[in-house]
Amino acid sequence: MAPSAPADSSLAAARHRLRAWMLEGLADMAKHHPGPHAGPQSAHRGQRWWRVMCLTGVDYFSTLGYQPGIAALAAGLLSPIATIVLVIVTLAGALPVYRRVAKESPYGQGSIAMLERLLSFWKGKLFVLTLLGFAATDFLITITLSAADAATHLVENPHVSSALHNQQLVITLILVALLGAVFLKGFLEAIGVAIVLVGIYLALNAVVVAVGLWHVLTAPHVIPDWSHALTTEHGNVLAMVGVALLVFPKLALGLSGFETGVAVMPHIEGDPDDTEARPTGRIRGAKKLLTTAAVIMSVFLIITSFITTLLIPEDAFKPGGTANGRALAYLAHEYLGSAFGTVYDISTIAILWFAGASAMAGLLNLMPQYLPRYGMAPHWARAVRPMVLVFTLVAFLVTWIFNADVDAQGGAYATGVLVLISSAAIAVTIAARRARERGWSIGFAVISVVFLYTTIANVIERPDGVKIGACFIAGIILLSFLSRVARAFELRVTSVVLDDMAERFIRDIAHRKVRFIANEPDQRDLAEYRDKLQQICTDNDLPAGDDFIFIEVTVGDPSEFESELRVRGEVMHGRYRVLCLESSTISNALAALLLHVRDVTGAQPHIYFEWTEGNPFAQFLRFFLFGQGEVAPVTREVLREAEPDRARRPRVHVG
Repeated sequence: MAPSAPADSSLAAARHRLRAWMLEGLADMAKHHPGPHAGPQSAHRGQRWWRVMCLTGVDYFSTLGYQPGIAALAAGLLSPIATIVLVIVTLAGALPVYRRVAKESPYGQGSIAMLERLLSFWKGKLFVLTLLGFAATDFLITITLSAADAATHLVENPHVSSALHNQQLVITLILVALLGAVFLKGFLEAIGVAIVLVGIYLALNAVVVAVGLWHVLTAPHVIPDWSHALTTEHGNVLAMVGVALLVFPKLALGLSGFETGVAVMPHIEGDPDDTEARPTGRIRGAKKLLTTAAVIMSVFLIITSFITTLLIPEDAFKPGGTANGRALAYLAHEYLGSAFGTVYDISTIAILWFAGASAMAGLLNLMPQYLPRYGMAPHWARAVRPMVLVFTLVAFLVTWIFNADVDAQGGAYATGVLVLISSAAIAVTIAARRARERGWSIGFAVISVVFLYTTIANVIERPDGVKIGACFIAGIILLSFLSRVARAFELRVTSVVLDDMAERFIRDIAHRKVRFIANEPDQRDLAEYRDKLQQICTDNDLPAGDDFIFIEVTVGDPSEFESELRVRGEVMHGRYRVLCLESSTISNALAALLLHVRDVTGAQPHIYFEWTEGNPFAQFLRFFLFGQGEVAPVTREVLREAEPDRARRPRVHVG
C-alpha cells in the first residue's frame, strides 16, 4: 500500500491548487464599496467614462444586430414611426431615470439598492430577491439571445450556410462556453477588447447606413411607395401614431443597456478628490456614458429602421427569412457585396458574442452584492470563477430550452428589461419626492406610468417572458433560503466593538472565573436581575456570591445576516453589571461575544441559560425568521462550528 501514498498526496495537492485557483480573490465587480469613511484614493481608480461606455456598449449597440428586424416584424411598414416612439421614450424617459439612478446609487447596485432602503425585515429581502430574479432574466437572456443571434449571422452567411445548416444550437452553446472561458481565465482586458469591437462595429454600421440612405434617396419610387402604402393601410397620421404606441411594448429590447450602464459604474474613474461617500466624478462620468450611448443608439435606431423597412422585402423579416434577426447584415450583403457582408457578419458575431460579456459583468457585480450579504449564497459566491461556472451552466440550460431561437427569447428578455426599468422609474420618483423636488416627482411619476403600461402590455402579449422570470425568481428564492438554512449556525458577526464601560467589565472579571448570565430583558427592574441570578445559581448549584455579568441582546432586523456587534456596558440598580448588545440573532451575538472575551482575556468564559419552553421545530423557525427561539443549544452549535477545539471552546450551561 505504500506506493499509493505519493499518488494520494499528489492528488490532494492538485485538488488544493484547483480550489485555490477557483477561489482566487473576490470579484472586482462584487466587492462592497469601502464605505463613507474611505480615503480619497479609494474612489477614483478606473477607466475613462467613454472606455467603460464601450463595455456596456457591446450589449447596447449590439442590439442593432436584431432590433430593426424585430421592429419590422412588430410594426411592419410603421417600423420607423414605432422606432421614433421608442427613441422618445428612451431620451425623455429611460435616460433621465437612469441619470438619477447613477446619482442615487453610484456603487453599481442600480435601482435595486434604492428600493432596498425603503423596505426592511423579510419583506424587503423577498422584494429584492424578486427584482434580482428579473435582473437574472435580463442578463442571462442577454447572454443566450446575443449568442443565438451571433450564431444566426454565422449560419446565414452565404459562404458557410450549407456547411453549418441546422447547427445553430451547437454554435450557440460553443459561443456561450467561450464566453465562460474568457471569465475563467480573467477579464482584465475586457474594456480594451470592447473598445475595438464597438469602434469597428459602429464604423461598419455607419457605412451600411450611408449606403442604405443613398439607395433610398436615389430610388425615386421607394419613399412614395412606402408613404402610399402607409396611408392606404392606416388612413392618417394620428392612426399611425396610435398603432405605433400599441406596438411599442414589442420594441422594448431597444431599451436594453441602461441597467448594464449603471452596473459598470464602479469601473468609471472619478476626480482625484472623490471619496466613496461623494464620488462626484464617477457620477458625472456615468451620466456622460448613459447620455452618449443613448444618443448614438437613438440615431442608429431611427435610420436603420427606416432603410431596412424600405429596402427589404416584408417576407424576408419573417421566421426563416434571410433578414430575420439580421436585417443590416442582409443590406450589407445585398448592396456592398459578399466580401464586405462577410466582414460585417464577423464584426456582428464578435460584438453579439461579447455582449454576453457585458451581461456577465452585470451579473458578477449585482448578485454577490446581495445574496452573500443576506446569507443566501455560499461564501464562494463572492469569487469570480465559481459564479462564472454557475451562470454559464444556467445559460446552457436556457439555450437548450429555447433551442437557440432569437424570437422565442425576445419576450423573456423584454420582460426582464421592462421590470427593471419600471422599478428604476418608481425608485427615482420616490427619491425625488423625498427630496421635495415637485417637478421631477411629477415627471418621474409620468415616466413610471408609461413603463408600467409597457410592462403590463408586454406581459399580456408575451406571457412566456414573465413565466421565465418567475422561474428565475422561484429558483433564486428557493436556493437562497436553502443556503440561509445551511448557514444558520455560522458566526455572522464581522467585528466586536466594546465601549469603555464594557471593556472595564471584561478587564475586571478576567482575573477571576469569567461567568455570564444570558438574560432576556423585560422590566429591567431590581427584582428581575435578583431573581434571575438566584435561579441560575440554584439550577447550576453555584455559590450565590460568585461574580457574574448579565448579557442582554436586543434583536434588530432578523432578516440581516452579517453585521458588526457593538457592546455597551451598564450598571443596573447600583450592583448588577450588564452588557447590552443589538444583533439580528441572539445566539450568534452571544457566541461572538464569548469568543471575543476568550481571545482578549485568554480565559475560558462560561455562560448560563434557562431552557426555553416549546416545540423544538417551532423554536428553530423562530430562530430562523425572528432571531430568537431556543437560544442555549443554538449558541452552543454556533460555538461548535466556530471553534472545533473543545478545549478552547467557551462553556455553555443550561439549567
